[in-house]
Amino acid sequence: MVGFKATDIPPTATVKFLGAGTAACIADLITFPLDTAKVRLQIQGESQGPVHATAGAQYRGVLGTILTMVRTEGPRSLYNGLVAGLQRQMSFASVRIGLYDSVKQFYTKGSEHASIGSRLLAGSTTGALAVAVAQPTDVVKVRFQAQARAGGGRRYQSTVDAYKTIAQEEGFGGLWKGTSPNVARNAIVNCAELVTYDLIKDALLKANLMTDDLPCHFTSAFGAGFCTTVIASPVDVVKTRYMNSALGQYSSAGHCALTMLQKEGPRAFYKGFMPSFLRLGSWNVVMFVTYEQLKRALMAACTSREAPF
Repeated sequence: MVGFKATDIPPTATVKFLGAGTAACIADLITFPLDTAKVRLQIQGESQGPVHATAGAQYRGVLGTILTMVRTEGPRSLYNGLVAGLQRQMSFASVRIGLYDSVKQFYTKGSEHASIGSRLLAGSTTGALAVAVAQPTDVVKVRFQAQARAGGGRRYQSTVDAYKTIAQEEGFGGLWKGTSPNVARNAIVNCAELVTYDLIKDALLKANLMTDDLPCHFTSAFGAGFCTTVIASPVDVVKTRYMNSALGQYSSAGHCALTMLQKEGPRAFYKGFMPSFLRLGSWNVVMFVTYEQLKRALMAACTSREAPF
């Protein structure tokens, strides 16, 4: 057995809730530069927006984007929006991942055998619910990642300043910009990510190919990351473009998608695919492996505290 040993008592909803948020924050800290590179590649080609990349900067590929940002804006630019990103994960992942098992049990009425339909329903529910809680943090994160330090668009001086500025200039609704595409994206992402992880892990365990430890969690998470990127990338690009758009640039998320299709063609929907995959693949591996270990560690700590001396 690699890592913490599984306890006889299943993890509580509180343990899952706290473990998911913490694991997601750890994964974000490690993979944030890839997420920033993805955002820069996705918004490249836009003619306007509240914040944008340096006028002369052309990003080519993941490594090229990261190197260009470091050269023109400094290494810290790779972590633009980190505070909002961590705020987002603590509220967002706690709901969409931490409550997934509880909601799945609700749909299956406590049955141990969950159908794919029940899993998809649970994933869609917690994904949409998480957006309702964490949308403003996502808007601020995307704006920070999109803005360049060297020239160009408006700059937010801090996370608090970003919340205040967006609310003052675009109204309270500005903090909820892109909610519709984000609900769609996260319902899709949650289904692809959690359900795929669930199914791959179950298949590996049932076939006795692996035991319930780190190698199994790693394999399941990597597969889930790839499937999620393929399915969710078009919605993710539209969400990023729409959130970063100037007031009145697009009338809706659908208008944003149509404009992209007309001006840049179908391939625009897969802009930033490689950093998306690198980010989601690595994020999933770090998050799920950490999450599984945190659940076991927290339950072991609870059990040892309750055990008689």
